[in-house]
Amino acid sequence: MGEKKLKLAKKIFIEGEITTKTGLHIGGSSTGLNIGGADKVVVRNPVTNLPYIPGSSLKGKMRSLLEKSLGLVDLTSEKKKKGEEERIEWTGSLCKDPEKDVVQLFGFPADETKTSDNYAPTRVIFRDADLINAEELEALENTDMYCTEIKTEVSIDRLTAKANPRNFERVPSGARFSLSIVLDIYSVDLEPRDEGQGKNGTRADSFLNLLSQGLKLIEDDYLGGQGTRGYGRVKFKIKSVKERTAEDYINNVSAREAGEYKEYFTEFMD
Repeated sequence: MGEKKLKLAKKIFIEGEITTKTGLHIGGSSTGLNIGGADKVVVRNPVTNLPYIPGSSLKGKMRSLLEKSLGLVDLTSEKKKKGEEERIEWTGSLCKDPEKDVVQLFGFPADETKTSDNYAPTRVIFRDADLINAEELEALENTDMYCTEIKTEVSIDRLTAKANPRNFERVPSGARFSLSIVLDIYSVDLEPRDEGQGKNGTRADSFLNLLSQGLKLIEDDYLGGQGTRGYGRVKFKIKSVKERTAEDYINNVSAREAGEYKEYFTEFMD
């Protein structure tokens, strides 16, 4: 294998908003809560005390949904005994095959036995999503905590009928958060693909297509916890897709519109 240098070709900036369509709960620390607060609180910025969506939550959810939709999650079963009862437990693991585009996009564990001139570092960055309409939420009359609501849920013991109430703090429907995704494109990502490596012209095309698919999957699924009980429905709006090449950084040129990449996100734009 000949020597090949890794070169960053460009960065693509995907900017927009995330709007909650139902209450959103992404758990945070309950340290310092007063009596009468929620049992399960949301994550907040320690400086502003405003709820936010961690980039890790967006990235993890998108990767999980993409790998499930592409059939890349490995399932294994194991027989386990609990008392006299024997049952089968299933466990799944994310794909680690670096030949898969989704793994190249989100990253894979370092392994010296797997190297290739076509491999490069993790391509995508998800910024933390800050709340951008805090004043609007603060002015609402029926919020219970600062910019959030409290939803009480009651689980019922099927044998004793005993009620077990618990309180969840949620960011209410209508909250708007910033969306910022940065995609690194390397020179190897712009090379024509070999036959059988995918229908997209280059790996860069495949990465943009995967990000668009991921946004659609999250919209049709949920973000955060308790999604099967109605939490976490969101809507994405893309406002701009810009690019900045490696040469632009050398010459101090600002990012500009990336027309060739906007087509992947047209359905998220007005």
